[in-house]
Amino acid sequence: MQGTYFVADEALDDGHGNPPEGWKNPYQPGTITVTGPKAIFRDDAGHTVTFHARPGASGFLNTCS
Repeated sequence: MQGTYFVADEALDDGHGNPPEGWKNPYQPGTITVTGPKAIFRDDAGHTVTFHARPGASGFLNTCS
């Protein structure tokens, strides 16, 4: 969905601005499949993360520490 901004259903950090344990830093290779207002990330390490569209959003969230 072009022009749609998504947010993860669960926090993807260790509480200190780093990826959770078992995730690579700064990049975790994988694929994202978008279906309507939902996107699902999957990788070869077994991670699955669901994202939902942010209705009315006009930009990215600033989540970096």
